[in-house]
Amino acid sequence: MNKLNDQQLMIQKATISILFTLLVVAGYSQQQELKLWYNKPAVKWTDALPIGNGRLGAMIFGGLEKDRIQFNEETLWTGEPRDYHRKGAHKYLPVLRQLVAEGKQDEAEKLAEEHFMGLKSNEGKRDEWIKDMAALKGLKGNPALPGFDDSKWKEILVPTYEGWETVGYEGLDGALWFRTTFELPGAWKGKNLVLDLNRIRDQDYTYVNGKLVGQKSGGDARRYTIPADVLTTGKNTIAVQVLNFFDKGGIAGYKDTSRHIGIYPAGDEKSKLSLVKNWKFFVQNDNPPPVARFQADYQPFGDVYLNFAGVANATNYKRELDLNNAVVRTSYTLDGVDYTREYFASQPNQVIVIHVKANKAGKVNFDALLNSPHKLSSTKKIDDQTLGLNVQVRNGALKGESQMQVVTTKGTARVEGDKIVVRDADEVTLYIAAGTSFKNYKSVTANPSAIVKRSLQTMKGKNYEQVKAAHTNEYQKYFNTFSINFGKSTKDNIPTDVRLQQFASSSDPDFVALYTQYGRYLLISSSRPGTRPANLQGIWNDLLTPPWGSKYTTNINAEMNYWPAELLNLSPLHEPFFKMVEELAEAGRQTAKEHYNTKGWVLHHNTDLWRGTAPINASNHGIWVTGGAWVSQHLWEHYLFTQDKEFLRNKAYPIMKQSALFFNDFLVKDPKTGWLISTPSNSPEHGGLVAGPTMDHQIIRSLFKAVAEASEILNTDKELRTTLAQKAQQLAPNQIGKHGQLQEWLQDVDDPNNKHRHVSHLWAVYPGNEINFDANEKMMKAARQSLLYRGDAATGWSLGWKINLWARFKDGDHAYKLIQMLLSPADRGGAGSYTNLFDAHPPFQIDGNFGGAAGVGELLVQSHTQYIDLLPALPSALKTGEVKGIRARGGFELNLTWSNGKLQHAELLSNAGNDAVLRYAGKTVTFKTEKGKTYKLNSSLEVL
Repeated sequence: MNKLNDQQLMIQKATISILFTLLVVAGYSQQQELKLWYNKPAVKWTDALPIGNGRLGAMIFGGLEKDRIQFNEETLWTGEPRDYHRKGAHKYLPVLRQLVAEGKQDEAEKLAEEHFMGLKSNEGKRDEWIKDMAALKGLKGNPALPGFDDSKWKEILVPTYEGWETVGYEGLDGALWFRTTFELPGAWKGKNLVLDLNRIRDQDYTYVNGKLVGQKSGGDARRYTIPADVLTTGKNTIAVQVLNFFDKGGIAGYKDTSRHIGIYPAGDEKSKLSLVKNWKFFVQNDNPPPVARFQADYQPFGDVYLNFAGVANATNYKRELDLNNAVVRTSYTLDGVDYTREYFASQPNQVIVIHVKANKAGKVNFDALLNSPHKLSSTKKIDDQTLGLNVQVRNGALKGESQMQVVTTKGTARVEGDKIVVRDADEVTLYIAAGTSFKNYKSVTANPSAIVKRSLQTMKGKNYEQVKAAHTNEYQKYFNTFSINFGKSTKDNIPTDVRLQQFASSSDPDFVALYTQYGRYLLISSSRPGTRPANLQGIWNDLLTPPWGSKYTTNINAEMNYWPAELLNLSPLHEPFFKMVEELAEAGRQTAKEHYNTKGWVLHHNTDLWRGTAPINASNHGIWVTGGAWVSQHLWEHYLFTQDKEFLRNKAYPIMKQSALFFNDFLVKDPKTGWLISTPSNSPEHGGLVAGPTMDHQIIRSLFKAVAEASEILNTDKELRTTLAQKAQQLAPNQIGKHGQLQEWLQDVDDPNNKHRHVSHLWAVYPGNEINFDANEKMMKAARQSLLYRGDAATGWSLGWKINLWARFKDGDHAYKLIQMLLSPADRGGAGSYTNLFDAHPPFQIDGNFGGAAGVGELLVQSHTQYIDLLPALPSALKTGEVKGIRARGGFELNLTWSNGKLQHAELLSNAGNDAVLRYAGKTVTFKTEKGKTYKLNSSLEVL
């Protein structure tokens, strides 16, 4: 046989490579479907499965006898349009800067608290209300007295450690009375006793046998001395009036639940008599005056309850979320009949859909209720097939309306009172529409009834299958742009909650792929073009006082929500974020003027539906000025990925430029170094009010460079371009400190034992790109040292950030270790994931889901330098796999296949016609591309 020439060998190698790829892809087609599934109903909210269409969201519990569908509409918030700015605050700016420069941090923070923070909403007449409650307004008799008749009062287990809201009294604020009794032991007679109730939220008046023994407000522990002469032989009565104004209420006891509230002789706590038991309670008044708030809270809208009789003995139960078609399904068998319930949130028809069917005729029977946790809500009959729900947000301007309409195949369905009664049907479909009076962040003049009617009108003439098909087609145009596989799963027959329990200690690479696609699903479900952006909990919230208001925290969390958007081929879903940035830029101009007396616009560390941009909360972390610059980075990143010059010209550049103009005015020269610095500010969210935090300078430098580059691309603002380029050079540089770390502050004061959740000074590594191995390896190593000092343990979202950082450090195995930590059960205590794979801060914050998904993408493709790096940080645990549709800056889209940790095949689609510079395993290849053309490469990066 003749020897093969070089060209024949190359063709043979390429053929083998392509055949291998086809075999691998064929193998993937047999792997697990993209489903989260469970063999039991949800018990807690974080067990339930999410659906959403960007505007409407719902959590599906899948209960047998009682199925709860808790739903949200994205614009139902507390608050109203108002002025968030403190007029003339800029007059105090020079003094603040001087105090910070002199090291008088406490004085600076105190001054800022009094004169620089943004304005709160109006507070009600609290003193008058407290006086009325103390005078027992609304009561017959005096509950403090031993002889008071409390026989008709309800009972509640005391303490309620996380507030009475967690035991069935969500939304309850006001004045409540608690009563119990204890028998005085004979040995305690004649002794002073100590009543130990520990925490009470927010204020209490505590009585024993009708005598006031103590009163406090705030978080201090309640340990009240009971004089011996107040006590009687036998039964003694304890009565506590609790005044709760906002959020968690009640007698909260100790965080360590093994420590009991109780009563004991003074000096003899070991003899404590436990008072952990059922107490009688009564609501004296549930309408306390409004509490002044810096910003508003995202609200739940309502609940649908489906009540089924006689199904407790069902078998073959399963509930699942199918990511391929965005449908939740519950199924079970009862008396030889198979039942199925399907749930989805339709974007084309703007309704939440619930479909119930059986495989035998006439077997569908249930009652459907529609209600809301809001105190100011009511359910009413609209017509024989429709229930209506009206909602008014307490202490807010917004109103909402929802309607639930029933359609049956055979059988009967009618509205009876506050429920829909379904009997003997073959199939039943419920359509739930909702709307609010929110028009935009300046107006609440929308007509919720019209929104609801418009949504339901779109159902006319359509059956369930048509509605479902339209939903699936619309959803899949986003979801199907990307796929990821890490080899055939050996655990596709294991429920998701069990896989989560086992993941950290077993090999289950396909679970990482499932988690990545779940992150994409969550973004599609909570952020569609034309909606509001995903908030701190995406679009899902069941609490009237959610953690951190379920707002937009702009010193990391809001941005992290959109880290997967470009890389994981969901670019259109970035649009709601850009719309919010446009509104923030408008609102932030007034903040810049009033608080800093500058041009341009500024955003601090939080915002809400009403686009508050002023500093909030406390001055030691609320005065952080680079939120606007960070959100502007997303505009620039969108351009880098898409190469859309019209977007750059008409949307991105004007906003980026105005942000840069703020910093052009704001920066001052440090008298000690001559550098331009940002002051006063903060390194989120610790260290207090300082001058020159490293993160600020990294973000500002990145903004200046992006604006300069954009102006050159657009051939505009040459003078500004020159100014910004010069100032970028004059900004305080990144510095390496005495511990070999990247300094977090201007001074070298980092503590190597600091394990804070924020890694703010590593912004320039990720999501920025200033620090990288190609540009400055020494600085990159210092940044890595900082991350090593900070440690791996963190809150859920912080783990998501660290995964991306370790990917940029090209350490895939370390990143994978953090993926295992992120995918560990939160019920073990601490960060990780809940049963439904929601990210646990704890509590739930969705940013960890998005950060984790983006981190997986960064392991496979990076394009933040001049190169497109293929498999730059591939973990050994993900040694075989395939990704399709992953995107790179420069307008490129890639498909990659690898085996045993080695690249096998690559495809590059050029969407803009730019030159491609690819790098893999130390080899770099550069070639010209044509717009719209796909290029195939082998494992040696040779174009085939």
